[in-house]
Amino acid sequence: MSLSPAEVARYSRHLALHEIGVTGQTRLKAAKVLVIGAGGLGSPSLLYLAAAGVGTIGIVDFDVVDISNLQRQLLFDTASVGEPKADAAARRLRALNPGIDVIAHPLELRASNVMGIFADYDVVLDGTDRFGTRYLVNDACVILGLPLVSAAIHRFEGQALTCIPGRGPCYRCLFPEPPADALVPNCAQAGVLGVLPGVLGTIQATEAIKIITGIGEPLIGRLLTYDALEMRFDEFPFARREDCAVCGTDPAISAPQDAPEPCSVGIPETIRRLSARQLHALRDDASLVLVDVREPHEFAAGFLPGALNIPLPQLADRLLELPRLRTPVFVCRSGSRSLAACAVASRAGIQSPAHLEGGLLAWVQEVDDSLFVV
Repeated sequence: MSLSPAEVARYSRHLALHEIGVTGQTRLKAAKVLVIGAGGLGSPSLLYLAAAGVGTIGIVDFDVVDISNLQRQLLFDTASVGEPKADAAARRLRALNPGIDVIAHPLELRASNVMGIFADYDVVLDGTDRFGTRYLVNDACVILGLPLVSAAIHRFEGQALTCIPGRGPCYRCLFPEPPADALVPNCAQAGVLGVLPGVLGTIQATEAIKIITGIGEPLIGRLLTYDALEMRFDEFPFARREDCAVCGTDPAISAPQDAPEPCSVGIPETIRRLSARQLHALRDDASLVLVDVREPHEFAAGFLPGALNIPLPQLADRLLELPRLRTPVFVCRSGSRSLAACAVASRAGIQSPAHLEGGLLAWVQEVDDSLFVV
């Protein structure tokens, strides 16, 4: 495969980079990249991949364009409202670069179709906002040996990581089990800064280009976080888990599985809901024990003095680690996981567990703005 005179002219700025050159641009032309989700993250990823000359781009999205999408999803315009996202995105990319192939998959990704779709691609980018789909994508990529670039956004913050089977940990190594979708607010519920997905989606496209051309160091075993309000990037290393359900030494998952249907989580009326100021006033109460249910990398970045760290997915199996005769006060980043922790504790017979409403983000706002929360 070679470059035509028109392609040499179009990609001349890439060709001037000796790290890419003709060899790298030819690799981009031959590459097939699948992007899951043509929303906030998918929009910049798709635009930059098309502009970069990735030869075949697939788009999976079963949603339609809504007027509220236009605040951040730059693939679309007002005339696109009501149109299937995959089709509208494909039309935009073909107009941007007529020399590439764009394949629209206007469908919902399921265990029944994921392997067949993924088998035709070399790299997968995940820009979904549904946890069930995120784990389905990860598992399929591990099983097929496909590189995966994953990103997520929330309000003013985002994160990205790259998983290449055989070279490092997968998404499940960092987050073993998905939380209940109902407990994690989506963009419509929590809001999102319009430019935020542009930053993270561009990082995803960058990672894909690096993987395809073989340049640089991908985000393997590194969680990159971005805080738009502080204009700060941080990095947290993580390792492959031997007990990982999909990439561990004895994997329990050998085929992709659909996430169970969302169910309402029963939140007992007996739990205590503490504001940040109320918890601060109780900081010397020996009858309470703080339990931080965030993941270890979140805890390591910043935590309340004296708090135990038991990630929510492990809580049910580790309740015996809590001090006897002391009431647990669960804390997390925003209050969603701590509320779920109260439900777990109540079902196990713990009386009147408490949680910090608004999470550590509320603590930062109301009590101590020096606490670093990822």
